Amino acid sequence: MQQKLFNDYEQLMLPAELMDYYPSFLDRTKSDHYLETFLRTVPWQQHKVMMYEKELITPRLSAWFGYRPVRKDDKRTPQEWTPELLEIKLAIEKQTGMQFHGVLLNYYRDNQDSVAWHADKDTIPGLKTEIASVSLGEERNFDFRSKENHGRRYSVKLEHGSLLLMKGDLQQYWEHRIAKSSIPMKGRINLTFRKVSGY
Repeated sequence: MQQKLFNDYEQLMLPAELMDYYPSFLDRTKSDHYLETFLRTVPWQQHKVMMYEKELITPRLSAWFGYRPVRKDDKRTPQEWTPELLEIKLAIEKQTGMQFHGVLLNYYRDNQDSVAWHADKDTIPGLKTEIASVSLGEERNFDFRSKENHGRRYSVKLEHGSLLLMKGDLQQYWEHRIAKSSIPMKGRINLTFRKVSGY
């Protein structure tokens, strides 16, 4: 049984050193505008990844925006920053006091698109990983679990226009995912703003 991490009034069981959640980071008008713009203008691609010695097609579309690849072996072609992405980037940096160098966009087209359990390793060597995640469109559950004890897991429903800041040792000790669902769903875009080595 998963435990609910947040309710409408307070944050529950949330280690302040690992996460911050802002459910209405972007208002409805801006959120709708960004969603429609990114659906129409982003050069979405579907990529192949190696898992368990097999080449698989990712069950979602993605695009990377920044001045260089997120890492040397990344085959995604970096796209130039757009005015809309820069607006969101500046708003996040004002809210968090942190700076980010690039953004990975993932497009979950329906309830069958997903991302498996993983921890993000893209960061500046020697520093803790800080990732700012903005959600647009359909609400999806964001699950995370302890690497040492998979029974210790939580879930939060990421709302349209919300910001989730992952920080500290979260990537070292926890994994996260967006699971498939049996419930029909509309599209969702997730923007993860990241720090990249070499800047």
